[in-house]
Amino acid sequence: MLLSYGYHCIWVTSEAYSSPSIVLSARTHDGGRIIFDDFREAYYWLRMNTPEDAKIMSWWDYGYQITAMANRTTIVDNNTWNNTHISLVGQAMASDEQHAYKIMKELDVDYVLIIFGGLTGYSSDDINKFLWMVRIGGSTDRNINEQNYYTSSGEFRVDKEGSETLLNCLMYKMSYYRFGSVYTEGGKPPGYDRVRNTEIGNKDFELTTLEEAYTSEHWLVRIYKVKKMPNRG
Repeated sequence: MLLSYGYHCIWVTSEAYSSPSIVLSARTHDGGRIIFDDFREAYYWLRMNTPEDAKIMSWWDYGYQITAMANRTTIVDNNTWNNTHISLVGQAMASDEQHAYKIMKELDVDYVLIIFGGLTGYSSDDINKFLWMVRIGGSTDRNINEQNYYTSSGEFRVDKEGSETLLNCLMYKMSYYRFGSVYTEGGKPPGYDRVRNTEIGNKDFELTTLEEAYTSEHWLVRIYKVKKMPNRG
């Protein structure tokens, strides 16, 4: 009984009380464990490959982690109380590239970091959080209307039936850039999102104001560099 109790305590401690959000794990069909270390890899890349004064724009959820582990300045974090400031980030994510670029330049952003789970099936990604960005962004900008991101029947979809506004906003493009040619499951078409269980609707696009700087091994973390403004002289 003591041995069983000891074994049970160790199992509970390892499974229930030792699951830091920065390191994710999953079980394979044969009972093995897969470790997803994408967060730590991405933060290490930021620390080693960006200037010390670089400013990173992401949704506020990851602000503390970027500051602590990448040692970089974030636009918003878990302690940002200014709703207007958070709203600007939401507006950038919800706008098309040209409008988002103006906001990013206003905020002096150098890099943009997003979380994407479509390849691995990680459901707590930025597409699933996106409507909160729209709502908070629309609270201070009347040009952003949540209804524009739904279909005519009131559905939030990322496939061909999705709204034009959603399929062309910055968050959608950063999440699905190059994803349209990736096979994620056998028997499924390329660009199949394993979280939303559908084939994405906008595959053939290029980014004009951003360039891909880093994508982690399992595509969980994607980092984009904001391009310099064109020479007007």
